[in-house]
Amino acid sequence: MNKKLDVITIGRSSVDLYGTQIGGRLEDMGSFDKYIGGSPTNMACGTARLGLKSGLITRVGDEHMGRFIREELQRHGVDVDGVRTDPERLTALVILGIRDEDQFPLIFYRENCADMAMDEHDIDPDYITSARSVVATGTHLSHTRTEAAVLKALKIARESGLQTALDIDYRPNLWGVAGHGEGESRFVASDKVTAKLQSTLHLFDLIVGTEEEFHIAGGSTDTLEALRAVRKVSDATLVCKRGPMGAVAFTAEIPGSLDEGEAGPGFPIEVFNVLGAGDGFMSGLLKGWLDGEAWPVALKYANACGAFAVSRHGCAPAYPSWEELQFFFKRGIVRPDLRHDAELEQVHWATNRHGDWSTVRVFAFDHRLQLEEMEGYSLDKGGRFKELCLDAALKVQDGRGGYGILCDNRIGRSALHRASGTGLWIGRPTEWPGSRPLELEPELGPDCGKLAEWTREDVVKVLCFCHPGDDAETWAAQEETVRRLFTASRRNRLEFLLEVIPSKVAPVEDDTTARIIQRFYDIGVCPDWWKLEPMKTDGAWRQSVEAIERNDPHTRGIVVLGLDAPEAELAASFEIAARFDLVKGFAVGRTIFGDAARGWMKGEMTDTDAVGQMVDRFTRLCGIWDTAREKAREKAS
Repeated sequence: MNKKLDVITIGRSSVDLYGTQIGGRLEDMGSFDKYIGGSPTNMACGTARLGLKSGLITRVGDEHMGRFIREELQRHGVDVDGVRTDPERLTALVILGIRDEDQFPLIFYRENCADMAMDEHDIDPDYITSARSVVATGTHLSHTRTEAAVLKALKIARESGLQTALDIDYRPNLWGVAGHGEGESRFVASDKVTAKLQSTLHLFDLIVGTEEEFHIAGGSTDTLEALRAVRKVSDATLVCKRGPMGAVAFTAEIPGSLDEGEAGPGFPIEVFNVLGAGDGFMSGLLKGWLDGEAWPVALKYANACGAFAVSRHGCAPAYPSWEELQFFFKRGIVRPDLRHDAELEQVHWATNRHGDWSTVRVFAFDHRLQLEEMEGYSLDKGGRFKELCLDAALKVQDGRGGYGILCDNRIGRSALHRASGTGLWIGRPTEWPGSRPLELEPELGPDCGKLAEWTREDVVKVLCFCHPGDDAETWAAQEETVRRLFTASRRNRLEFLLEVIPSKVAPVEDDTTARIIQRFYDIGVCPDWWKLEPMKTDGAWRQSVEAIERNDPHTRGIVVLGLDAPEAELAASFEIAARFDLVKGFAVGRTIFGDAARGWMKGEMTDTDAVGQMVDRFTRLCGIWDTAREKAREKAS
C-alpha cells in the first residue's frame, strides 16, 4: 500500500540563532545566523533532503518565528499538516555558538514554549496512519502532557503496523536535572529519567543514542551494561553512536564488545561543529532503514550525514541532499574540512536550493540609465513608475508560481521592498550601468559587504559586456570583479545571475557565448542563473547549453533577455530558445515598459493606462513563451 509519507517526526521545533564568530564565548558573539532547529525538525528536513517524504508534528507560535519554521519546512518539502499554531505561546528559541570542536555554548529559551504545549489533541490518527513510520525524541517524554501525545501516536502507529523509532536525544536541562546555563551538558545521571525512558522503550523498533544517552536509558555508565539493560525491556534494534569511531547496530543480544556490533564505514573529517550531528546521523540512518538497506549500508549513510554536519555551520543547513551524498561516496574525501571543499560545497549549494523555478517569466525593470535619459524623468517619478511596473507584474502573476521581476535598489527601492514575500522571483542588479570594464554599484561597498543587508530571496544579478576577443587586461579586470561578487553572493547565501552580452562588443559566431561561459567556469564562477542574449541559431544555443551542463549539471538554468526587441522578433527568438530545456524562460524589460514609461514620464499617460499597457504586453509575452515551449515539447515527443 502506498503511503502519503515515509516518516513523521514528533517533538521539538525552534529557531536556532547561531553565533557567526567562531572560537569565542557566547558572551562575545556579535552576530547570528538564523536556522530552524530542534531534533525532530532537523530530522524532518534531513530526511526530506535525502528524498524521503517527511512530515512533522509539533507546535509553533503565532508570530514571525513560528511562520519562519513553517515556511522553511515547506521550502524543504516537509509536510506541515501536523504543525499546529499555538496562539498563546511563543516559538522556542535557542542561542548557541561554536567555541571549539568540543565546546558549544548554548542557551535554550523554552519556558512555556509552543512545542511543549503539545497534547493528545495534536495527534490525528489519520495523519499518523498516512505514514510508514513514526520517530519520537526523548525531550517530549519529559512532561506529562507531551508524553501523552507521543504515546498516543506510538499506540496508533503500532496498532497500524507502522515502524517506530526513538532518538534518545538526552538534554539534561530540558528534563530539569541541569540548570539553564548548562545547555551543552550531555549527561547527568537521574534515576527518574531512566525509569521514564525504560517505561516506553518497548514501544520502539529502533532506538538510537550516543553512549551517554544509552547510559541514561540503561541506568549505568558502563555502555555494555546499559545496552543490556535496554535490551531487557526492548527488542528494538539498538544503534549506539561512538563519535569519531562511527556507530554500531545490535539486532539481538548484546555481545561482549561494542566492536562486535554491525558497523558501516566511517569518514575521517575535521570536526568543526558537533551540534546537530546526531540529527544528521539519524536522517541518514532513517533513509537506509526505511529503504530496507542492510545495517552496514544504513550506517554508512548515517556516518556520512553526521560527517557533513560536524564539518559545517548550523544544523539543518549542513545536511546533504541525496545527490550530494552519492557524489561524496563516488569521489571520496579530498580535504577533511568539508566546508572548504569547493567542488563539494558547489554540489551542496546547487542541490539544496529552494523553490520551483522550472519556468520563470521575468518582467525586467531594473533599468536605470534608460529611464534617467527619458524626457520628464526625476528620481521621484522614476521610483513611482517602478511601483507601477510592480503593480503590472503582480496583476499578471495573480498569485501563481513562475513569475518574477528584475528591480534595482537605487530608483526602484520602494517597489523592490514591496515585492518581498509576494512569491515573485526577484533579481537585483549590481553593475554600474553601461560600465566596461565592469564596475559595481558603489552602494555594494568595496568588498561587496552590503550584500549582507539583502533579503535572502533576492538574486544577485550582474551584467558583463565581454567578448572572447577582449584583451588580457580587460578580461582580468572583469573576471576579478565577477569573481569577487560571486564569492560575496555565496558568502551571504544569495543566488547569483550572470548576464553576458557579447554582441554589444564585437561580432559573434556560434561558439562566442559558449567560450565566454567556459571562461567564467574556469575561474571558479558557477552562476545559479545565466542570462543570455537571444541567439539566432540552434548551433549557438546548443554550444552554450553544452558548456553549462558540462560544468554544472545542477544549475538553475538560463533566461533569455530582450534587448528592447519588438514582440515579433522576440517571438522568433523564443521559438529557438524554447527547444532547449535548460532555458527556463525570459527576462524582458523595455519591450514591456518602454512606451508606457515615455508616455507616463511626459504626463501623457495615467497610472491606470500605464499599468494596463504593461499588463497586456507582459501577458502576451508570457503567452508567446508558453506556446513556444509547448510546441517544442510536442515536437520533441
